[in-house]
Amino acid sequence: MSRVALITGAGSGIGRAMAHRFAAAGASVVACDVNKDAAEETAQAVDGLAVAADISDESSVAALVETVVGAHQRIDVLCNNAGIMDNMALPADMSVEMWHRVLGVNLTGTFLVTHAVLPHMLRQGKGAIVNTASEAGIRGGAAGVAYTASKHGVIGLTRNVAWAYAKQGIRCNAILPGPTMTGIAGSAGAFDATGAGRLGPVIALGELMAQPENMADVAVFLASDEAAFVNGALVPVDGGWAAA
Repeated sequence: MSRVALITGAGSGIGRAMAHRFAAAGASVVACDVNKDAAEETAQAVDGLAVAADISDESSVAALVETVVGAHQRIDVLCNNAGIMDNMALPADMSVEMWHRVLGVNLTGTFLVTHAVLPHMLRQGKGAIVNTASEAGIRGGAAGVAYTASKHGVIGLTRNVAWAYAKQGIRCNAILPGPTMTGIAGSAGAFDATGAGRLGPVIALGELMAQPENMADVAVFLASDEAAFVNGALVPVDGGWAAA
């Protein structure tokens, strides 16, 4: 895979695992994270390029894409992986501040990066986008209202991009992680006591807790030529939770 892969949220967790897996597959990796030190740590480990950016800010995203294209002249793969949790609060208890924060990163941020990268993929006549959605994107009770709404939105964005640009050689798919050993929960602060009870089905899976590499392997496949006719797909990577 001699391609340029831009990965957001690459400073830790699934994003860092994606960086390692794409590099192992031969891609030139651009590790983007809001945390500059974390992005640089990942980039150094995979001999890639580190870029610090806030994906919820349009000007920051524009600078990110300009940097990537300036360095590599192209973007072949985009992994929209950056995301934050909410505090598991139900609609009546969700603060407007938390709502805007979560939607701003998870949904608007995914749109902004996609919006900025698409002109380059269209010019190339091809490209692969892999969005990190969630089991919460197909369920109503897997997270708080903000996170749930944001990931439903990511799924809608995935399908629309897939439909809109299929004839231009651009594919867009989404992975739906189930319980995964990452630090994303720490982005939310304290969980709402009532909403946290919905974590029961997750906890019940016990040993089926995934590693970030399990998600990264699927992302690499979806971006590869082996998945050339896979477009608009939602791929649960959850140890069977979606089958329940």
